[in-house]
Amino acid sequence: MDFKMKEEVGFYTELPFGRLDIAGDEEYGFRPFQLLVASLAVCSGGVLRKIMKKMRMDFEDIQMKTSVERNEEIADRVEKVHIHFLIKGNDLNEAKLHKALELTRKNCSMVRSVEDSIEIVETFEIV
Repeated sequence: MDFKMKEEVGFYTELPFGRLDIAGDEEYGFRPFQLLVASLAVCSGGVLRKIMKKMRMDFEDIQMKTSVERNEEIADRVEKVHIHFLIKGNDLNEAKLHKALELTRKNCSMVRSVEDSIEIVETFEIV
């Protein structure tokens, strides 16, 4: 990816899907930490979806809620990301979902990339 500076503030890149604006101020683009958290959540959600399909689990929807802990004393460093999956389906087995979440963690490239520096907590509930 190539990034170019914007006149106002921040940077942007052109990708096949469209332009991505990034800035420290939400008025001018996505904040870097938002993209980090989105990458972790969406990668995990996509992997979980594939695993649940392979396990032949009957689900209709997966949503994620995230929360972030940052350390203001160390450059607002992201220290912890909690990803909570809301899974809607029929006759979902909690034990199978725990196994699917374990496999998700092992196979999500974004989580694996930061696992030694950011604490990632994953939980779920059946809705």
